[in-house]
Amino acid sequence: MTDAQKYITAVQEKLAQKGAWEQEFLQAVQEFLPTIVPFLEEHPEYIEKDIVSLLVEPERIIQFRVPWQDDEGKRQVNRGYRVQFNSALGPYKGGLRLHPSVNLSILKFLGFEQVFKNSLTDLGIGGGKGGSDFDPKGKSDDEIMRFCQSFMTELARHIGPSLDVPAGDIGVGGREIGFLFGMYKRLQQYDAGVLTGKPLNFGGSLIRTEATGYGLVYFVKHLLADQGTTLKGKKVILSGSGNVSIYAIEKLIELGAIPLTCSDSNGCIYDPAGIDLALLKEIKEVKRERLTSYQAARPEAQYMEGSVWDQDIAADIALPCATQNEINGTQAQNFINHGVKLVAEGANMPSSNEAIALYLANDVYYGPAKAANAGGVAVSALEMSQNAQRLSWSREEVDHRLDDIMENIFLTCRNTAERYGLKNNYVAGANIASFEKVAHAMLLQGLV
Repeated sequence: MTDAQKYITAVQEKLAQKGAWEQEFLQAVQEFLPTIVPFLEEHPEYIEKDIVSLLVEPERIIQFRVPWQDDEGKRQVNRGYRVQFNSALGPYKGGLRLHPSVNLSILKFLGFEQVFKNSLTDLGIGGGKGGSDFDPKGKSDDEIMRFCQSFMTELARHIGPSLDVPAGDIGVGGREIGFLFGMYKRLQQYDAGVLTGKPLNFGGSLIRTEATGYGLVYFVKHLLADQGTTLKGKKVILSGSGNVSIYAIEKLIELGAIPLTCSDSNGCIYDPAGIDLALLKEIKEVKRERLTSYQAARPEAQYMEGSVWDQDIAADIALPCATQNEINGTQAQNFINHGVKLVAEGANMPSSNEAIALYLANDVYYGPAKAANAGGVAVSALEMSQNAQRLSWSREEVDHRLDDIMENIFLTCRNTAERYGLKNNYVAGANIASFEKVAHAMLLQGLV
């Protein structure tokens, strides 16, 4: 075992002892740290400075209560969080998630991943994440407004356009961002740059809703171009039916691919003729119905209960766009057996470490989340730039910049992997390149 391997093992063991219950966070760290060993072997000064021990600890964790009143006048209380993980490259940047599953382990994993994802964009932003265990499903607009106002009453103390710029995530869209922004304005002052994902009429950016899905497909496009092929005619299986999945499907269709599936928490749709995008948007964005409505409107499609990754569907590409740990080793082997040769992650950490090992062992091209789904935060950073300039860029300009950013991210992953003798290992390339940039900034700032 080399000195670098011993060092990484020691950091992992210490972290596990301090927080054995933080399983999602430990998983993210265990996926990341072994891949940077080749870099540490070439640069032992980072071991001497113990930079990794500093990087795996958030700079600040804020936890607070969120009292609010439901429509029946009953008082409710939720927990609110903001994990300000690393600001070496710029203000903390990362979404707010509203979901019953939210806890500190999940937010630490998301914040840790966000640091390195944001580094890959080259847009001068650090990493953070936040949210609450509040469940917006089934709540009225007034209840969501009251919750958001209470949440922002505390959060406003800790954010600002040059300090921490939250955005949306699961459970937080334009409606929620609007309520949060309105309360921030009442408490502090009008500052369009304090939140991103805003509605267009007060500082939002075109393409922001589509950005993660579009960016995911652009990453795949550039990976395939590097292999001498295109998306045209490729069969694609996707999970999820939220913004990431819907707009990935939209861009796939535009570029000539055939998206075959989408899913929700109950089951999945398989449409052998290709997903009907207009119907999917009507069901999920207008009517807000379950996917069973898709099959009712389009009888030639099949609705199947359970995970899309358990189904027997032949495809060329898999794009997980739902949630963390949605693909285990058995499921990964299933779709590899059905012809999948490329996996790119639209969700955060959707593949278990066992699944990732299978991708690499079977020569499956693998675009990790921190690279492949960076389009959302990239356009959030572009929104910050527009707010600072008091300008609004055209849809075409934002889309062009997004495509360029995703191409640069792909090239960074590819070139870094090749520099360390790891050709086509894009996860190692992404991890090493992003770590090098953040760690070097920390050293230059005298943070160790």
